[in-house]
Amino acid sequence: MPSLKRSIAKKIFVLDTSVILYNHNAINNFEENDVAIPITVLEELDNFKKGNDSKNFEAREFIRFIDKISGKSTMTQWRRLNGPEKGRFRVIMNENSRKDARTVFGDDKPDHRILNAALKLKEDHPDKKVILVSKDINLRLKAKSLNLQAEDFETGKIKNIDSLYTGKSTISIDNSLIDKLYNDGFFETEALDIDEPIPNQYFILKGDKASALGYYNPITKRIERVQKEPVSRILPRNAEQVFALHAILNPEVKLVTLQGVAGTGKTLLSLAGAWEQRRQYKQIYLARPIVPLSNKDIGYLPGDVSSKINPYMEPLWDNLKFIQNQYGEQDKEYHRITEAIEKEKLLITPLTYIRGRSISNVIFIIDEAQNLTPHEVKTIITRAGENTKIILSGDIYQIDTPYLDSQSNGLSVLIDRLKQSPLYAHIRLEKGERSELANLANDML
Repeated sequence: MPSLKRSIAKKIFVLDTSVILYNHNAINNFEENDVAIPITVLEELDNFKKGNDSKNFEAREFIRFIDKISGKSTMTQWRRLNGPEKGRFRVIMNENSRKDARTVFGDDKPDHRILNAALKLKEDHPDKKVILVSKDINLRLKAKSLNLQAEDFETGKIKNIDSLYTGKSTISIDNSLIDKLYNDGFFETEALDIDEPIPNQYFILKGDKASALGYYNPITKRIERVQKEPVSRILPRNAEQVFALHAILNPEVKLVTLQGVAGTGKTLLSLAGAWEQRRQYKQIYLARPIVPLSNKDIGYLPGDVSSKINPYMEPLWDNLKFIQNQYGEQDKEYHRITEAIEKEKLLITPLTYIRGRSISNVIFIIDEAQNLTPHEVKTIITRAGENTKIILSGDIYQIDTPYLDSQSNGLSVLIDRLKQSPLYAHIRLEKGERSELANLANDML
């Protein structure tokens, strides 16, 4: 027989649509507490069930889950979620609370009906703490203004984003080790006064008279030298860029992440490194998630599909043109890039159009990866076949989607969770290399 403590939930969490579109399994992450879904949320999910985006997948999976657990019963009464440690679940039909959010905010829209559902639940259960869970910051603020407790969905979020893995360290060492690195190309890890290095971790090694760049090779278990060399005629301008190109060109590393603010060279280095390795792969895919302006779908834009998506792909084209312009128009390499585009050996496309394709024997660059959810990143990586390399780049502090932040986006989660894998390498690029003016804007504005 369950204990009284277990049978009476401590809290009731009310989930809004944004939480479910972020993670369809969110309902199972509240331990023994009860979870409620306003009927308006189900109405909104109905609008998202068709399509190929991640949010469409999440909506469909949640609808299937609810259908499964409800069985032949109705969902208006509390019913137990699967598992002995889980609470109960129900759909809130009554969205007519004494304090009417529609009147307070002067608009009858889904968000305000969701607020009313949570307020009504609070009125009906004065002995329990009712909490609205939403990825929408503004909805949480509205809830708090109505004296309704509101929280972000925290499961999977990185707790201390300021200590996120950077992929590199600066270490002072004896001059003899630097000499050995230059002469032999490596030295044993025991020579460093640190614990076991992270696989593919990079080092700026400084002595009294000289310095060198190195990385921990998880295969040889040694610190090996990293040299500064041009790639596709792009010369790295700082240590982090040297490390980034090394990781991109390292055949043992199958997954690379580059994180940094605008102008640090993330996209350019990714493209240069990919082009350098074009003979090792069947195709080069360059993709980025489309985040429409003003949260409108690209369907409202005039023209055909190419006309709609070209504005979002321009940053990729700009970087590719920059690499091409390193060669003269009479140079064979200049024309090889044009030919690769025409024959789709090098393909620039929205990330949506990549889903469903096989990504075997491909080098796959994903720009602006901070605008992807952890589930979207997982979906992409788990599709990797034989001889596939994936490079994700982005700025975790420049989020363009309303329901992600620096702690919950897919790029941050990937950096935090995969750093111990020998197949993975990461570098945080810190120095802007576009121009002095761009650096001034990044630093001061």
